[in-house]
Amino acid sequence: MLQPGDQAPDFSLPNADMERVTLAERIGRCSCVIYFYPKDDTPGCTIEALEFTDLQSEFDAAETEVIGISRDSCSSHGAFRDKFGLSIQLLSDADGEVCEAYGVWREKEAHGEKRMGIMRSTFLVDKAGVIRQALYGVKPKGQAAMLLEMARAL
Repeated sequence: MLQPGDQAPDFSLPNADMERVTLAERIGRCSCVIYFYPKDDTPGCTIEALEFTDLQSEFDAAETEVIGISRDSCSSHGAFRDKFGLSIQLLSDADGEVCEAYGVWREKEAHGEKRMGIMRSTFLVDKAGVIRQALYGVKPKGQAAMLLEMARAL
């Protein structure tokens, strides 16, 4: 598991419009909230994405970009974004390499059945590319406001 003080693993992933988004290109320009979520258009993931979108202008004022990552396809991200009017970046980690690098790909149990999946987790990365917060197993509701306060404190 990543810890505060660790260098954030770099990534280059496609967004909903098939454009590459690279963490390295943001270093020195802005801080980033990178959040990993299980699945597009599910109740918890929708709450989370809408709360981040609702605070977009405040994250912008704090010079912090919000990036959501799941293993869903770019087309799934596009449909999710368009259905709910999301303004945040949604990136596709189809092969799961970035999920592995951040330690969020875990065995989960639901209804007595074990399977691999994304543990909802959020990372606050400063302008130098250093992880300032590493939050594993977060709840979707309320975390956007909490991360905004943390981003303002950087």
